[in-house]
Amino acid sequence: MAPGPARLGAIGVSVPHDWNGYTNGRPTDMQMTGAVFINGGSKIMMEKETVAGGKPTRPKKKFDRHRADAIQAYSFLAPAFLVILVFFIAAFVFALYMSFNKVNMYNNQYTFRGLQNYAEIFKDNIALTALKNTSLFSLVVVPCQTVLALIIAYALSSKGIRFKKLFRLIYFLPTLTSSAALTLIFMFIFNVNGPVNGFLTGAGWLTKPINFLQEPQYALKVIMVMNIWSTVPNFMTVYLASLVDLPDSLYEAAEMDGANAWQKLRSITIPYLRPITTYVLLMGIIGTFQMFDQAYIFSNGSGGPDNSTLTVALMVYQYAFGQMNTMGYACALALFLAVVIYVVARLAEKLNGGNGLANN
Repeated sequence: MAPGPARLGAIGVSVPHDWNGYTNGRPTDMQMTGAVFINGGSKIMMEKETVAGGKPTRPKKKFDRHRADAIQAYSFLAPAFLVILVFFIAAFVFALYMSFNKVNMYNNQYTFRGLQNYAEIFKDNIALTALKNTSLFSLVVVPCQTVLALIIAYALSSKGIRFKKLFRLIYFLPTLTSSAALTLIFMFIFNVNGPVNGFLTGAGWLTKPINFLQEPQYALKVIMVMNIWSTVPNFMTVYLASLVDLPDSLYEAAEMDGANAWQKLRSITIPYLRPITTYVLLMGIIGTFQMFDQAYIFSNGSGGPDNSTLTVALMVYQYAFGQMNTMGYACALALFLAVVIYVVARLAEKLNGGNGLANN
């Protein structure tokens, strides 16, 4: 007897005579559970597919596809992981090992010294001078570049400014020049016969030119000005990208309350950009504490005049490659600098209210 239509609630359910899953109204080895047919056998839903014995089939093709995708992804990541492993992790471990030894590069001899290399840092007057110069450099440059970048970005994002794209391009141009070229340009500008001395003497503010490059009280300040001028455009771009997402409704509400530009900057823009400011501070601290190339070119690698431009990074270079038996001490200095950078960066992050890289 052919199976007739059944009633399921208010829905008519019928099973066709010639459905492939049945023979004369009886189920075969393959059985479809939960399949509903309406209007003469049109399938509209299927919950589960089973075989003889009630065991669900395995989606082998889907599993194989996921495994192939994973293998492909790890294959693309392998070169980058290899670079990190060799040039970062392995290099760090080897530098840590050498920092506990006196290393003679002539005969590749290692003499274990324990913590003596680290203890010498606090007894070395030159190392303390380098640390003082680096700290002063960071203390002046980082706040200046952060504040200037924020002010310029805020001005260029204002509605009343014309030719915004042109000004953005002009301000961004210094980042396209290499650090070596910028250093040579500033050495020319602040030379005895350079434009700065010519302007100051011509205006009557100086009776004779100042040798900014060879006077200890001016040399580091020239590098500070150069570093601020070259790094502000980069951080300005970061602030500009963040100001695009700032809702205009906040400014409109503040204007309705009678807020001026300074009040909007202080009450809306600065709090909104606090995570970005933390990022800028961290990048500035890391960059200034690692400053090497500008001091090297400016002083021809000596850190002069009178060690006034000597930084910790430059001192590490001098001990590592200037002398063949102080590589262990250079490694200790480098690791000590890394610890100082981490502590100062964390302190700056806490003072700015968090939301920095270390929390991500």
